[in-house]
Amino acid sequence: MIVCIAEKPSVAKDIARIIGANSSHDGYMEGNGYQVTWTFGHLCELKMPEDYTPVWKAWSLSALPMIPPKFGIRLKDDAGIKKQFAIIESLMQKADGIINCGDAGQEGELIQRWVMQKAQAKCPVQRLWISSMTDEAIREGFATLKDQNEYQSLYLAGLSRAVGDWLLGINCTRLYTIKYGQNRQVLSIGRVQTPTLALIVNRQKEIDNFKPEPYWVLATVYRDTTFTATSGKFTSKEEGEKAFATIEGKPFTVTKVEKKNGKETPPSLYDLTSLQVDCNKKFGFSAEMTLNIIQQLYEQKLTTYPRVDTTFLPDDVYAKCPQTMNGLFQVKFAGQSVYADLVKALGGKPLQKSKKVFDSSKVTDHHAIIPTGIVPQNLTDVQRKVYDLIARRFISVFYPDCKFAQTTVLGDVDGVEFKVTGRTIIDPGWRAVYAKDAQTDDDEKKPEEEERTLPAFVKGESGEHTPTLTEKMTTPPKYYTEATLLRAMETAGKLVEDEELRRAMKENGIGRPSTRAAIIETLFKRHYIRKERKNLLATPTGIELIDLIREELLKSAELTGIWEKKLRDIEAKKYDPMQFIDELKQQVTEIVREVIGDTTNRRVTVTTEEDLKVKKKRATKSTASDSSAKKSATKSDNSPLSQRGAGGESAGGESGDSLAGQPCPVCGQGTIIKGKTAYGCSRWKEGCTFRKPFEQ
Repeated sequence: MIVCIAEKPSVAKDIARIIGANSSHDGYMEGNGYQVTWTFGHLCELKMPEDYTPVWKAWSLSALPMIPPKFGIRLKDDAGIKKQFAIIESLMQKADGIINCGDAGQEGELIQRWVMQKAQAKCPVQRLWISSMTDEAIREGFATLKDQNEYQSLYLAGLSRAVGDWLLGINCTRLYTIKYGQNRQVLSIGRVQTPTLALIVNRQKEIDNFKPEPYWVLATVYRDTTFTATSGKFTSKEEGEKAFATIEGKPFTVTKVEKKNGKETPPSLYDLTSLQVDCNKKFGFSAEMTLNIIQQLYEQKLTTYPRVDTTFLPDDVYAKCPQTMNGLFQVKFAGQSVYADLVKALGGKPLQKSKKVFDSSKVTDHHAIIPTGIVPQNLTDVQRKVYDLIARRFISVFYPDCKFAQTTVLGDVDGVEFKVTGRTIIDPGWRAVYAKDAQTDDDEKKPEEEERTLPAFVKGESGEHTPTLTEKMTTPPKYYTEATLLRAMETAGKLVEDEELRRAMKENGIGRPSTRAAIIETLFKRHYIRKERKNLLATPTGIELIDLIREELLKSAELTGIWEKKLRDIEAKKYDPMQFIDELKQQVTEIVREVIGDTTNRRVTVTTEEDLKVKKKRATKSTASDSSAKKSATKSDNSPLSQRGAGGESAGGESGDSLAGQPCPVCGQGTIIKGKTAYGCSRWKEGCTFRKPFEQ
């Protein structure tokens, strides 16, 4: 008998149906020579300190650093998990072979390997590796099963990550809590969460310490067109007035008219981070909410594997793209054919194959997120929004470039040069897919990139003009939003606008696409950060925690990015996992020694639930007074606190409250609601079993 083990019951049912295991039993299905069983995500975890020695149960500085001679795993202390594991163990002990049908990624590999190790499975193991949950993909996967040893480096990378997080997280959390936490609050330290918090804190300090400075801009209006002086801004009013006096009353002369044709290529396909960024910008969805939704679409067979960090497709997917397009042609939302006209415009000729889309060398385990071609039915509103982004992005990459004409006009007034730029779209190309919503990566387009048609200027023409000298103030950097924080995590805190350079820096990003959403949620849960509208702000606890951490290793995004690169190299068989662990052991030992030796008697302010509730009440008043002010006069928005963030998230960032209003991860149809002791699904009367107790 061959035992197949999937990561959740719904996936197991799909696999069982395809391979003919149609007889249901308690905890598994059977038939056609197969037994198909499942886990519920992590059944096993690394042992806790007290599992190694009773001395490590009490939190004590004298016990640090805690470095086990050998790491072990244990079964989670949950009755349901123990019951399911007993079934899995019994099946595996009698199996002739095992097929690992876990999620096809690093975490999925680790989850299933630990279960097999705990069950002491001895038989040969094969790996099902698929990029979508369609029937065709599952059949192809079973026809091309791999030996598990081919994924050994993936497992070692996941194991190294887990052990590294244990070493740093448990030791440093106990260390900082005992030393600085006043015995009132656990000060959680993490390999990724702490440098992520540092990004937010450092940005906030830049804003708080920013001192606006005035500057003056010289411009002039000629033929109803505003030209700006190319000499830049003036730092003193006297300089500006002197330049203004130079040109006042003198004629404006056009010195150059330059016309250039340009092209703009379609945006890249989505990886998980870019999808989370767009969903946050366009719909206000949190990173975690987007991940939950795209996971649902994947399990409904509508989109491909979501936890990816590549924007490319392998060359062999090209042959399947016309079939996917045919599926999109049939999609209807509210009775309307959404993509039919867009797909029809590509008909009659082969789809273009661009190296910016199809490049097998840029794809490892999984490719970019694309639709499968299966026609969606009964999507929720939030699911439809995410699906629509993915579908339009897929269609757009087969459209031609957007063609535009750019006109640059230079003028002169008594030696002072002025410039204006205009752009006219000649052929919208891929932008037709987005119609009015043509913005992709940057919601805030630069003025010169906006479509603007200029009058027909002729070199040598001259005439009267109206000069202006405008006083402006320098502005501070912007607070992080979840969208901009995800980008910063992707590039280890460096501001990178160029798409190709950003791709190159992904190897040194902090966290992985699949874990960044959870990291942000952890910062909310620990009361290290809170939300004001879309802006992420650090709490006093978060600020003081980063201030007292002197060890750059713990809070530097760049150094953490180097760790991430080593983990990726372990996966690529370029780095020894034991060396990675040994380096971390040494680093943790040094951090413990330095912190214990600190004699400054510093402490961290505790931010409580009550503190956050007070901020919410102030926010409500601020919002109300702001609304009243807007009725009497128009003024700039000062970003008052909103009582609830977009997508149902609490502005206070409480971990639990961030669940309320999100799509149910079990049925995908209802939304999460808050009960007296736990969170559940709004469709509980219809039989949905989702339940998550409040964390204590």
